[in-house]
Amino acid sequence: MGSEAGRRRQCTSAYPFAAALTSDLTPTMQINIASETDIASVVSLLNRAYRATGGETGWTTEIGLLAGDRISEATLRDEIATKPQAFLLVYKSEDEVLGCVWVEPGADGDVWYLGLLAVDPKLQNNQLGRRLLGAAEDWIRERGGRAIKMTVIDARKALLDWYERRGYVRTGQTEPFPSADTRFGVPIAPNLRFEVLAKAL
Repeated sequence: MGSEAGRRRQCTSAYPFAAALTSDLTPTMQINIASETDIASVVSLLNRAYRATGGETGWTTEIGLLAGDRISEATLRDEIATKPQAFLLVYKSEDEVLGCVWVEPGADGDVWYLGLLAVDPKLQNNQLGRRLLGAAEDWIRERGGRAIKMTVIDARKALLDWYERRGYVRTGQTEPFPSADTRFGVPIAPNLRFEVLAKAL
């Protein structure tokens, strides 16, 4: 990684951040900036959450829409190196990565992009996803963010509905799916595109 990314990794261990949820019914979830040693575990988690088959398949799977891995270690490291303003956050139990999310401020710092939200498929019925999303929203809010933007493949109705229940609104905007960029998988369903969602904080 470049020097800026290296400096960010040095800050990771020195400044762990905790995000407290507002609900009294759930404990505080601590999310930290991912370290270099977390990268392999994050990649494994993302591929299991989005592309796993068989017993590890969760409801967030993209099977039937895209083939191949969701991401590789090389691609994730490249994303981190080329976007030093972004943060890959992880939720861990002891040394095991159970959830991750990517947050990235826009040019003005008011609107942040949120992506790569994933939890261990074995824990997807334990409300871990909504807790991780809430922790990420708090994390962004504490750093001056006023709104979140995200993109979801428009064919993923269940996921779009899930985000709407969390307060996200379909903006009516769409973005083309990068079908030619096979680093994130090979489309096997026709006419994929991203739908843009937003939420004010």
